[in-house]
Amino acid sequence: MDNTISRRSLDQMAAQRDRSGSMWLVQAITGLLLVALLGTHMIVHHFVVEGGLRDFQQVMDYVSNPLVMVIEILFVICATVHGLLGVRSILVDLRPSARALGIIEWGLRIVGLVTIVYGIYLAVALQRMAG
Repeated sequence: MDNTISRRSLDQMAAQRDRSGSMWLVQAITGLLLVALLGTHMIVHHFVVEGGLRDFQQVMDYVSNPLVMVIEILFVICATVHGLLGVRSILVDLRPSARALGIIEWGLRIVGLVTIVYGIYLAVALQRMAG
């Protein structure tokens, strides 16, 4: 029985390691952005408002600002990417087959895309309601 690893296998392993490292970096960056965005969200929605909570009209006034919509959409994107990369990391630790990993990755991409599109749709609809 031959225990040597082919050059192609080594190249595939190196490519996978590079890809995983890139995904880890994206997850770290989105994590840092989430800390900043969530901190801003908590301060603006709970600490600056009298009584600690905005009523419906205050929320509508707040979201009518285009900068707020950009921040909220960025929050949805960062939370989705960060969360799904975390799920991917857990599933990769289970060492699925190459075929299963491909299915997992495509499934997570689809879930992420649907989540981000729906989040943006809701944010835009809310801003339109705010006038």
